Amino acid sequence: MRWLAPFLVFLLLSCGGGNTGKGSEGDAIVRLMEADSRGLDPQLVSDLASTRIAADLFEGLTRFDAKGEAEAGLAQSWQTSMDGRLWTFRLHPGLRFSDGQPLTAKVFEQAFRRIQDKRSGSPHGPLFGVIEAINASDAQTVVVRLKTPFPQLPALLAHPAMAALPFHRIEAAGERWAAERPLVTSGAYRLTEWRLSQQLTLEANPEWHGGTPRTQRVIWKPMENLNSAMRLVLAGGADIGSEYTPARYHWLREHHRDIARNAPFLGTYYFAFNTRKPPFDDVRVRQALSMAIDREWIASKMVDAGNLPAWGLLPPGLDGGQSFKPEWATLSQKARTERARKLLGQAGYGRGHPLRFEIRFNSSTEHRRAAVAMATMWRELGVEAKLLNSEASLHFDSLKRADFELARSGWIADLPAPENFLAVHLSNSGPQNYSGYANPDYDRAVELAMAEPDPKRRAGLMREAERILIADMPILPLYFYASRSLVSPKVRGWQDNPGNIHPSRTLWKVP
Repeated sequence: MRWLAPFLVFLLLSCGGGNTGKGSEGDAIVRLMEADSRGLDPQLVSDLASTRIAADLFEGLTRFDAKGEAEAGLAQSWQTSMDGRLWTFRLHPGLRFSDGQPLTAKVFEQAFRRIQDKRSGSPHGPLFGVIEAINASDAQTVVVRLKTPFPQLPALLAHPAMAALPFHRIEAAGERWAAERPLVTSGAYRLTEWRLSQQLTLEANPEWHGGTPRTQRVIWKPMENLNSAMRLVLAGGADIGSEYTPARYHWLREHHRDIARNAPFLGTYYFAFNTRKPPFDDVRVRQALSMAIDREWIASKMVDAGNLPAWGLLPPGLDGGQSFKPEWATLSQKARTERARKLLGQAGYGRGHPLRFEIRFNSSTEHRRAAVAMATMWRELGVEAKLLNSEASLHFDSLKRADFELARSGWIADLPAPENFLAVHLSNSGPQNYSGYANPDYDRAVELAMAEPDPKRRAGLMREAERILIADMPILPLYFYASRSLVSPKVRGWQDNPGNIHPSRTLWKVP
């Protein structure tokens, strides 16, 4: 690699892949993401790349620190009522948006109203379902009333969807407000340039209440090919890669231990069945395909990057409990496959009538390997699964339109709470419920858990809701994520954490 690095730099520059981080980029931190941002309105986007950028641009009453923990943001303090249902936040004095316009408590009232308005198209309504109302009692005070006690509220309010948005621009420009440059923001940075599929440039917000961030310029670059992204970081053309392929896990740890990062992560990798139409409107088919998957092999051999096999949805340690396993998970793989064969036979599928469907996945070596592995394991059952690959934007648009049969999905926590994983699959959760799952018993179980104030009983009820979900199997869990990042030794302030949250304002570079 020592003699190869200069050639890689030349090759990457010649192909438009970036530069060395010296010269024109100056002291900017160059961050790579797996896909281009899908939008700049934090209330309308839900993909990981867009959410990370939104967290740099917009700040709420609270925000996440370098350890991934909620801290005071635009609010300088808060108080909680005895019953835990009334929270009162006091804003910092003299807050302003990046264009100099006053930022008052009213914007949070407007933000919550917009999220709840179905006409806005926001997918985040269920995420904030625990909130009954948000009101501005005066220009400096925000009052949040909850339906039930929710101790994780500071983490919830740190989500960019509940950040302070420039409603004075939204009302003046309509949907075009997000196309204005520089973009009017409330966080540490403002967006000055977006070249589609190339880069987004963020510069320090001159009106930010926190002063000038240590890094005044951040460049986010989309790069779907993770091997190319890895080579760019190793060659010095980028400072941070948000992920690297599992296949490179051992090689990186051996040769670049000072750059490769790996840590437990609150996320679950799964595929979603389209339960709205055959063949996956039949629970027996979904259960059979799930039983036939050798998760231990996928996690330990195929991925082999510190991941654990997933039988359920909730990651281990999320609430102090053990990860869920259905009773058939204790059987040998051979016994599970035989049970799967019987279930498929009961559903009408066999040698004379093979089960045929398409596996959709977005561009990634990891996703392709998972799809190929599952299709191979199902051949023993006489199942014929074809593969369909598309780029990320088209892939997730297809999921939202329910234009798929079985598709790569997954969930990475917005906050460290079981309901954040479970609420996605409620019948009223909207476009985020890719599978179209609708079970009144499950809905009631989640609602009952969320209404429970006692932490221990609440956690038990959440696990009961998970059991209902996995029995119905609208999703096919494969493994729990482990975060894999590449961080240049020049970058300081990076702290590994379960949320894999690393705000740009907490990072800086040294020579």
